[in-house]
Parts: sequence; structure tokens; C-alpha cells
Amino acid sequence: MIPLQAQGGAIANYLADLGVPYAESIGSLLSFVVAFVAVWLVGRAVVLPLVDRAFRARGLEAHARKPLRKLTGVVVVFVAITVAFGFAEYGDFLQSLATIAAAATLAIGFALQDVLKNFVAGVFIFTDRPFRIGDWIEWDGNSGIVEDISFRVTRVRTFDNELLTVPNSQLTDGVIKNPVAYDQLRMKFVFGIGYDDDIDRATEIILEEAENNENILADPAPSVRLVELGDSSVGLQSRFWIDQPSRSDFVKTRADYVQAVKQRFDEEDINIPYPNRTIGGGLTLESTEGLPGSAD
Repeated sequence: MIPLQAQGGAIANYLADLGVPYAESIGSLLSFVVAFVAVWLVGRAVVLPLVDRAFRARGLEAHARKPLRKLTGVVVVFVAITVAFGFAEYGDFLQSLATIAAAATLAIGFALQDVLKNFVAGVFIFTDRPFRIGDWIEWDGNSGIVEDISFRVTRVRTFDNELLTVPNSQLTDGVIKNPVAYDQLRMKFVFGIGYDDDIDRATEIILEEAENNENILADPAPSVRLVELGDSSVGLQSRFWIDQPSRSDFVKTRADYVQAVKQRFDEEDINIPYPNRTIGGGLTLESTEGLPGSAD
């Protein structure tokens, strides 16, 4: 096999034999262009389709494949430039360029630590897929619907219709709650009843209203557990499942269910007591007679 440098020099020699002025410079330039175009075309025709196929095999969605494909294209261009420099016998220039690029990379790395950190975090989000566009997520006291995911930031629309632009590193360094990651979601709600009320009857009402709600699943079946003996009430925790959860479904289903249980409690004289406190002790009043400033 003829070395790349020899092939590049062959073009210059051929031009020199034809008497073309500046044959060496023109030959090197033509060698650079030919090598760059050849490698770039091979990358476009072979590498990018293979990468697309690999991304699809991993189940990456279109919004995730697009930036990764762009990144692959940048790598292909970089490789094409490197091969073209070698083919055109620009070895010394390439070495100098590599030295400058290394120094520049170090300086840029220090200056853009946060940007690079968010970029790496974005790659992890694309590959690990802790959430997707359209998911409802919660983190660090915030919550909302994911609207866009890029390499640097993720955009989340809150339930008050506010837009949060969140650096990706904040979503990979902490704990993210994704209530809609699966097809079903379990809900909990604690009903407080009075100490004199019938716990068994209250439990029956809670289960009956869960069964009557069409948005609450029958399998897994709803359940009720006594979870607390409070200062003024007995806590009965209802546990029920909903299908294909979303923020709106969750709020509406819970509101309808709790309202139905409250109405049944009222009909059967089961109380939901207010919190109350009993304060004990006494109050002693002392006479102010004879003290300075007291009335005569």
C-alpha cells in the first residue's frame, strides 16, 4: 500500500511534470481537498447511518438522536481534517495546530467547567433516559412537565404555566421523581375520623367509593390501613391505583374521590374532627398593693 504522504506527493509531482507553477503548493492543496471530501463522504454514507441504526436499536427517541447525530457529524469532520492534513503532507503544521488546540482546550476547559459539566450531564440524560419529553418530574421542591431536552439545559413547564430552564447537572446530581415513568401509579390519602366513630364502617365507605370511581383501578385493588392515632383523629390511609397517570388525572381523580368519601361520611354521621389542644395548668394573680408606683 502506498503511504498517504506518497500519494499526496504524487499529485504535486504530476503537476510539476506538466509544468504547472507552484506545483508543490497546489498539489498539497488539492491533496487536502480530495482527502477531506473522500473521508467526509465515507462518513456521511457509512458512519452516520450506522450510528443512527445503533441509536434506534437502543430505543432513543427522535429528540435525543438529533443532537447526538450532530455530534457524530462533528467527529467525522474532525477526522476528515486530520486525515487530509496527513495526506497533504502538512505534518509540521498539523503538529503545531495540535499543540495550539491542546493549550486552547485546557484554557477553555477551565473557563467553561460548568458548561462542560452540563454537557456531560446532558449526554447521561440522553443515554440513561430518567425522563422523556412530556413526562411529569419532581426535583428539589420543583415539579413540572418536560418540554425540551438539550445537551446543556432541560426546559420544564410548571403547573402554573411558568418555564424553568434547568442546567442538566442539577437533574443528574440529585434525585429525580418521575411519577409517570410507568403505566400505573399508586396514590395515597389519609382520612381522619373521630375516636368515637366506627373504624370498620369508615373503612367500608372508603373502599366502596374507590370502587365506584371509574378512574381508580380494580386491580390492584384499593386498600385501607390504620396508620396513626393522632391528637384528635384516627388516620385511615387509602391506597389506590390509577392507569396512565398524568398531573391532571391525578388531581381530578383524587379530588372526586375525597369529595365522595366526605359526602358519605356526612350522611352516616362519621366526623372528620378539627385539630384541638387541651391546655392545663393554673394562673396565679399577685396583689400589687404596696409596690412602688401602685395606686394609693
